[in-house]
Amino acid sequence: MRPSVTGFDVHDIRFPTSERLDGSDAMNPDPDYSAAYVVLRTDGPARTEGHGFVFTIGRGNEVTAAAIEALRPYVVGRPAPRDAADLAALHHDLTHDSQLRWLGPEKGVVHMAAGAVVNAAWDLAATTAGLPVWEFLATMTPEELVSLVDFRYLTDVLTRQEALALLRAAEPGRAERARLLRAEGYPAYTTSPGWLGYDDAKLVRLAKEAVADGFAQIKLKVGADLDDDVRRLRLARAAVGPGIRIAVDANQRWDVPDALRWMAALAPYAPYWIEEPTSPDDVLGHAAVRAGQPVKVATGEHVANRVVFKQLLQAGAVDFVQIDAARVSGVNENLAILLLAAKYGVPVCPHAGGVGLCELVQHLAMFDYVAVSGTREDRVIEYVDHLHEHFTDPAVIEGGRYRAPDAPGFSARMRPESIAAHRYPDGPAWRSRRPAEEVIS
Repeated sequence: MRPSVTGFDVHDIRFPTSERLDGSDAMNPDPDYSAAYVVLRTDGPARTEGHGFVFTIGRGNEVTAAAIEALRPYVVGRPAPRDAADLAALHHDLTHDSQLRWLGPEKGVVHMAAGAVVNAAWDLAATTAGLPVWEFLATMTPEELVSLVDFRYLTDVLTRQEALALLRAAEPGRAERARLLRAEGYPAYTTSPGWLGYDDAKLVRLAKEAVADGFAQIKLKVGADLDDDVRRLRLARAAVGPGIRIAVDANQRWDVPDALRWMAALAPYAPYWIEEPTSPDDVLGHAAVRAGQPVKVATGEHVANRVVFKQLLQAGAVDFVQIDAARVSGVNENLAILLLAAKYGVPVCPHAGGVGLCELVQHLAMFDYVAVSGTREDRVIEYVDHLHEHFTDPAVIEGGRYRAPDAPGFSARMRPESIAAHRYPDGPAWRSRRPAEEVIS
């Protein structure tokens, strides 16, 4: 008998990163990196599990956990997914329920919750196949990959046949690129030196350490105070020298005129890109920022779905597409975005600033290299050096490059002891931080 999904566990997991200002930026000064976390359990001899999550920054994590819980009826009792057909059907069912879809449509908390479950299903299927997700995807035929994508709202710029042609064109070199990936890894950049709450000495020290560790690009958070940003970027440039790329990230802080003024002031220090200069929904605003100042534009971590990515590309609004593994509805929708970026020839540089995001998104970028775009040129995956110890298959950086995962699955499995310790609000990590009278009550 084919195994079925018999268990569906949801956890509210939070880490008190605000205490050291890890992750701090102009829009989010005190984040507690968190995960609304789901485990799919199966029956049968193997008792295989699938793990997935939605990343948040603290308050509201219980809302995303509740949204994941609302999807239980679509999963429990279903045959355990094992191939493209199963994964396409599950994605369709989770994103096309008319009543749940109305809450978006196809954006926001319910859409993210669907992504957590879809990603857990991919973890389950790839684990069953004995392959890491990047390789599991890269062994699928172009026809199977195209079957995973919801092309509704995309066919004015990308048809099913065009996507199939892109994938077929990349197919002959897959084996060699997979070999190179395992041998050389995938380029990374680090945001760890650049959190806005860090003082100047820490910024300079961490920037120098990043270069010594082999990173050819770092990123600084900007947007709170222009004079401070000019000073910090000047210090960072002096610390790393002229040959290292320094990206900057405003985290949606500015109106368009502010972005133009700010970037004109920062331009003498050669920032490589400006990330999220304005609202993630403002396609024309991004286009105006790109046209109105000399620094390249990157965005995507808060873009809600494939349709907005389509419009950003149509409008010539971005130089770099930044997919996020846990913002849209999982692997399937990210595949659509990778295909759109390939159609327009725009490099994909994934966002990974959050608990578990490095672990997930490395698979998507590596699959893109092997089976979609066929290149690593001008492409880097973000890396932050926080919280990897809580995962059983943590991301590994060697010489400023991600090492290709070889363990089966999506690298999403969190250690049981970490789940127990950081479950909110009753895990030991949080009980020790609550007032004594609240713990007693």
